[in-house]
Amino acid sequence: MKILVIGGGGREHAICWKLSQSPKAEKIYCAPGNAGIREVAECVPIQPMEFEKLADFAEEKKIDLTVVGMDDPLIGGIVDVFEARGLRVFGPRKNAAILEGSKAFSKDLMRKYGIPTAQYETFTDPGKAAEYVKTCRIPVVLKASGPALGKGVLICMTREEAEEGIRTLMVDKKFGDSGDTVVVEEFMTGREVSVLSFVDGKTVRIMSSAQDHKRAKDGDQGLNTGGMGNFSPSPFYTREVDDFCEKNIYQKTVDAMAAEGRPFVGVIFFGLMLTDEGPKVLEYNCRFGDPEAQVVLPRMENDLVDVFEACIDGRLEEIDLKFRKQACVTVVLASDGYPVKYEKGVPIQGFEKFRGKSDYLCFHAGTKLDEQGRIVTNGGRVLDITALGRDLKEARRKAYEATEWISFRNKYMRHDIAKSIEDIDFSF
Repeated sequence: MKILVIGGGGREHAICWKLSQSPKAEKIYCAPGNAGIREVAECVPIQPMEFEKLADFAEEKKIDLTVVGMDDPLIGGIVDVFEARGLRVFGPRKNAAILEGSKAFSKDLMRKYGIPTAQYETFTDPGKAAEYVKTCRIPVVLKASGPALGKGVLICMTREEAEEGIRTLMVDKKFGDSGDTVVVEEFMTGREVSVLSFVDGKTVRIMSSAQDHKRAKDGDQGLNTGGMGNFSPSPFYTREVDDFCEKNIYQKTVDAMAAEGRPFVGVIFFGLMLTDEGPKVLEYNCRFGDPEAQVVLPRMENDLVDVFEACIDGRLEEIDLKFRKQACVTVVLASDGYPVKYEKGVPIQGFEKFRGKSDYLCFHAGTKLDEQGRIVTNGGRVLDITALGRDLKEARRKAYEATEWISFRNKYMRHDIAKSIEDIDFSF
């Protein structure tokens, strides 16, 4: 079959890489793709928000399955456009992608259906929001309701920071229209865990857990980013946690969306906080996480085409997800200055060292070919260096070993990905 993947980052590289292992995948296209994706797919120069052009391409090439990797086209309604043309596509429709597209909607959904989450208030008036943070409990979390590339969350440790945060989001419009509505949320403490799931509108199948490192600098310091590294599985995601979430979060969310007339088909990313009061939902995303996909998909044993098709056809209950009894760690190689200002167009060396090493993977996040045919940097997050191991300690050692194989000017990475948990003993 012919498959089209929409997106051009590390997540889409991981998806294309996994799809290429399926005997059903005759030909894979990726729009727009990147310099690494071209090794497993033909890259197409169409941007993810060019819905009609993408649908035209799918019709012209007789694409059997389109997979939407990114949040913006899903939130914008690309699935509706494809379905209107009779094209087979994996991902939630626009009315279901609102689960990520509006934090205000998702918080109200959780409140209505009794899904555990932090206490919150929602504001569209910056004056009223500023008055509220003068009296609410501190620290407090401010969230731009709309999508903001994983960076629209401000943790404010003082009232002054909270008031400045309201100005940043709602008045200065740092994230544009995404800050028109702001959620002011209680600050929760505990372990953060990411859990990806496949959903067919009624059935939910949980993938393996993962754990992200969002801050730019070691020790969880610096600005929020799209993610500087990840590992899977999380030793803190125990059987007890899974049982609680299955009963109180996962199925409740899927049932709530169906009850609202917004049946969800695709991937739901559950961002969880394991608090002293039990697991609570931090956020929902309507697609694979990035870089969660880069540590979960290498551990997945199933044919990804089979899972996607089962979701589309409403028969996910037939699928038994299986994962390797190995740990996986990914370390993001970024351009120094990310997530604010950074250089592009810098040549990258060292890719040949990954050839023939099945436990070492290099997913391209922000790369392209220049006019001379060289692979150069083309984003803040450049590469996701990924390794599998018997346990997290071995996977971490191998991932950091492989980061040394790659060189480019102003290469930057965190040095503490999975460091605090590498010696924790846990069973798969």
